[in-house]
Amino acid sequence: MKKTLAMLLTLVLTLCVFSAASAEGVFRVGVKCDVYGFGYQDEMTGEYSGMEIDLANMIAEALGYDEVEFTTVTAATRGELLDAGEIDCVLATFTITDARKETWDFSTAYYTDAVTALVEDSSGITCLADLAGKTVGVSSGSTSARSMVAAMIEQGVITDDTFDPETFDPATYDGPVSFLLFDDYPAISTALSAGTIDAFCVDRSILANYMTDGRSFIADSFAPQQYGVATAKGSKLSGEIETLITGWLEDGTIDGLIEKWGL
Repeated sequence: MKKTLAMLLTLVLTLCVFSAASAEGVFRVGVKCDVYGFGYQDEMTGEYSGMEIDLANMIAEALGYDEVEFTTVTAATRGELLDAGEIDCVLATFTITDARKETWDFSTAYYTDAVTALVEDSSGITCLADLAGKTVGVSSGSTSARSMVAAMIEQGVITDDTFDPETFDPATYDGPVSFLLFDDYPAISTALSAGTIDAFCVDRSILANYMTDGRSFIADSFAPQQYGVATAKGSKLSGEIETLITGWLEDGTIDGLIEKWGL
């Protein structure tokens, strides 16, 4: 009996310490503002909503923070803000890659997507093969362009013996497909409507926000994208968030969020 009580007391104390381990008032999170279902900010109210917003609030509550402060980030700024210490973590459709894991810690993936492209129906483009010789819009700091070129080479759509995924830069790439870089997704969508680009390439769940009448996804999807919570390398917060995410994956909590937001 005494042994059982001691074990229970130890468990309670451990949970208390864990829940208060990072409690420092404000939990600062980098999120998207233009990806409905993940991170979206209402222009009228300024309120954020989406699966990643829910996760941020849940993490803050579990770790004992009093308040959550959201900062809008883009693919180009999220890492910079994390490095500068202006935010505590990133929950912004941030794809886990080996290269990125050298700079930041990532939690176990809470969502898996894939890359594709959105086109105007009037363009006649329906698949990757049709994008050879075309101009594709991508977000600065994303891996979408590299993934597209790799997929085109793998499918035999294009031939490029100079392609190196380690050094690939879409801004300077001079291959069988061209890329234009933009700071945010709405700008890419506008460029697609204007005919400045022939296709808009990024994760399918993001593209779904810009699907309108007269637009379609190409038939091909490629490069599975696993989204994780990014934190400073070696930080205490990394381990705490990993424990929470894996627990919520195991008990179905995250599946519930995916269903809630129709992802």
